[in-house]
Amino acid sequence: MAERRAIPVYLSLEEAAEAMSVSVKTIRRWIAAGMLPAYRCGKRAIRIKLEDLESAPREIPTTRL
Repeated sequence: MAERRAIPVYLSLEEAAEAMSVSVKTIRRWIAAGMLPAYRCGKRAIRIKLEDLESAPREIPTTRL
């Protein structure tokens, strides 16, 4: 029996922003900085793989004394 591959889940920018509790603008910045891969579907739609979003690095703010 052949092994079954999982179909990747793709999110819109709005869904990705909501999942990460950030703004759509932040998601766009991550894409532009190369921190988050994105895929164009059609002429305008941009989608992000859920697995890429889950592994996206998140900056932790630090306190300077």
